Amino acid sequence: MPSARLDLSLDATTLTAAICDIASVSLAEAALADAIEAALAALDHLTVTRLGNTLVARTDLGRAERVVLAGHIDTVPLTSDPVNLPTRRVPGPAGEVLWGRGTVDMKGGVAVQLRVARELATPNRDITFVFYEAEEIDSQYNGLLHIEQQRPDLIADADFAVLLEPTDAQVEGGCKGTLRAEVSTKGIAAHSARPWKGHNAIHDAGEILRRLTAYQARTVEVDGLEYREALNAVLISGGIAGNVIPDRCVVTVNYRYAPSMSEAQAEAHVREVFAGFEVAIVDNAGGARPGLHLPAAQAFVEALGVEVTAKQGWTDVARFSAMGVPAVNFGPGDPNLAHMDDEQCPVEQYAACEAALLRWLT
Repeated sequence: MPSARLDLSLDATTLTAAICDIASVSLAEAALADAIEAALAALDHLTVTRLGNTLVARTDLGRAERVVLAGHIDTVPLTSDPVNLPTRRVPGPAGEVLWGRGTVDMKGGVAVQLRVARELATPNRDITFVFYEAEEIDSQYNGLLHIEQQRPDLIADADFAVLLEPTDAQVEGGCKGTLRAEVSTKGIAAHSARPWKGHNAIHDAGEILRRLTAYQARTVEVDGLEYREALNAVLISGGIAGNVIPDRCVVTVNYRYAPSMSEAQAEAHVREVFAGFEVAIVDNAGGARPGLHLPAAQAFVEALGVEVTAKQGWTDVARFSAMGVPAVNFGPGDPNLAHMDDEQCPVEQYAACEAALLRWLT
């Protein structure tokens, strides 16, 4: 089968459709990575490095600032009802939309990156373009993680990064951290006909839930943006049979915390809230400051001329932050439609995002 080819002279919407039509479910991105690599290799002003199915392309113009434009090339699995691929342009509620898997998350952002790479041989800042694999699955496969582990020099010299995740063509600064903890109670098993012989661990979990109900989450200002924290029960398990007093109950809680707080501080806070209980931290990923005080970030916001809000979830901008590179989220598509069977994006957003980046970088 001949290799797929990408024509970077196409407009952003048509290029998005072409990229989407090269299926690239997580861990099966090779065909799309090959096509992107071939397209980048034809651009003499870029130096291209490949790690697995992750590609990094860099200008080297000696500019005073270096910025990163990044996006993942994988998607969640396709569905057959309705059929996600091939893409198609159809009327939408407010104009034409591009319909299909990846149109939102996030091949529109990838197309915009490629268009910028073609159009700007001499940008006003040096640019590092990152096209990475396996964002949609377990972190161990994530292409950004592989860069951090194997070739951090490809990114760590940047002053600022833009992750082209879908934001409805608005700017979302940084991201919150996320922690999951298992808060456990211990009891004594007994026959449910003789409960006085044991101690009910599920009943003791009521105090955990009471503390969660009474918890007052903070709103924290970081670099001029407001991040709303949250602490919630997301899972609960206990008991082994319908006639046994349970000797253990586990409440899984999720803490979403402002990027001004370190992972260690977030863990300490959760342990304080649930003092007296057994607390096991099962996952903890720090957030990312938006860095809006930096010249590159200020120029970015000024060039776009749109309101900047705080990213209330977690995204891979946190990986940039871990490498010392402040980052924001900005890309085409409504994030609420990501992974949906009817994933679709207004076609005008692709062109609008491309134009915004070109204004910033010229």
